[in-house]
Amino acid sequence: MRRDSRLSGVLHVLLHMAEHNGPVTSEVLAKAMGTNAVVVRRIMAGLREAGYVRSEKGHGGGWVIHRDLEKITLRDVYDALGHPSLLAMGNRTESPGCLVEQAVNAALDSAFADAEALLLSRLGEVTLAQLSADFHARLSARSHSSSMEISDVH
Repeated sequence: MRRDSRLSGVLHVLLHMAEHNGPVTSEVLAKAMGTNAVVVRRIMAGLREAGYVRSEKGHGGGWVIHRDLEKITLRDVYDALGHPSLLAMGNRTESPGCLVEQAVNAALDSAFADAEALLLSRLGEVTLAQLSADFHARLSARSHSSSMEISDVH
């Protein structure tokens, strides 16, 4: 099963955006995500609707973060993406006639619900500001050995 990496990708580009002093184009963000600018615009639309980013049109336009990084959690970004599936596992059959499979589904459904609740709770505890601070600590540790630009941190 293919893993959904949108949350990771969006967090990646949001941190890149936080490092810029102005708007960042969809093309630049697409390059950072390793995807197409159309995909970026589609993903960013959900973040714009939630009020986390805004777009500026015209020459010199692009995407900018519209809220303080301290006020945006990973859970907020996850929700703005439309609640993608957190777990790749699921039941073999959703409405089984077999009593054994019904028992298996009940146990798995309970475990999956507990795991998702724990993960969503943890995502709500981590802010973009914390991710940015971690990035800057890593950048500082790396830059002691060489000089580099923000765009060179991949």
